[in-house]
Amino acid sequence: MTQINLIQSDDFSAWDAYVKQHPSASPYHRIAWMKAISNAYKHQCFYWIAKQSDGTVVGVLPAVLIAPPFSKGSLCALPFCDVGGILANNEEVSDALLNQALQFCKVKNILAFDNRSSIKSETLFDVENSATTKVRMLMDLPEDSDALFSGFKSKLRSQIRKSEKNGLIANTGNSSQFVSEFYQVFTRNMRDLGSPVHSKKWFEEIATSYGEDAIIATVYSENQVVGAGIVLFNGRKACIPWASTNADFNRLAPNMLLYWTLLKYVNDRGCEEFDFGRSTVGEGTFKFKSQWGASPELLNWQKYNNTGQLILESTGDISNLRALVERVWRKLPVNISEYIGPKVRKYISL
Repeated sequence: MTQINLIQSDDFSAWDAYVKQHPSASPYHRIAWMKAISNAYKHQCFYWIAKQSDGTVVGVLPAVLIAPPFSKGSLCALPFCDVGGILANNEEVSDALLNQALQFCKVKNILAFDNRSSIKSETLFDVENSATTKVRMLMDLPEDSDALFSGFKSKLRSQIRKSEKNGLIANTGNSSQFVSEFYQVFTRNMRDLGSPVHSKKWFEEIATSYGEDAIIATVYSENQVVGAGIVLFNGRKACIPWASTNADFNRLAPNMLLYWTLLKYVNDRGCEEFDFGRSTVGEGTFKFKSQWGASPELLNWQKYNNTGQLILESTGDISNLRALVERVWRKLPVNISEYIGPKVRKYISL
């Protein structure tokens, strides 16, 4: 018989062990993501674990309550990332976990439940005719970074070499200095994109919670940081949730050195899969990620109301709140956006 309960601290190691071996798991499913959300933003986290009578874990459901002021909020699995929904051994356990979340929303009068997962997509849609489709871009990695580099097309290899010839250098680490340099580039880039920025504390908590399973790469032109990105790990899988460059230096190709530095690190660490993150099919980021060898996997986002009715099958459209903010955000000074951004961003689940 399977029992489902909210996790306790003594379940953390069993949870992470299950996530590490599950084929559909991502680094976002880790307990570290929950700790970072709780510590940085004080959101309530509800993580359900399904166990057999002998204690064997057979499924997990991580969820976070996102409740803006004067709102009943929604339960999200998971916020601030592309995939973080139910993981289970079979459909029966998956359905039981879903019903647990829906019943919880009904009892607590929470408006909706978002379950974010992905589907192997090669047989589900035609890339060339899916201009509005949201996907995550996955790349299988070879045995080492030498094989990876030699497998790139000559144009891509020359672009990487160009960034090095332009005098750019890259470093990797996860100390507070790396977090600060990352945030310096990231804040400006988010302002330029019209998007509220996460708090610096969020990234500090990510680095602390993930420890050695988080790495930051920084790219420098002379003594100035001009690009940075963060990669998270789960077993032999890695993902890059955040990467930014200073547009004033794009002529030097910092983005190429940034991604190569991270891919090389990930590959030599022994990872077998790299997740480049969410893109819209056919757009610029989709083409950028494709050139490295990444292939699309369809995002399968489902929203249920608190009566259990499926009200939306989404592939990653931005929320109305986020769209509203973006229209005015680009006009703000960077320091103002850095001050206001986290107060808004904590309530935007994407």
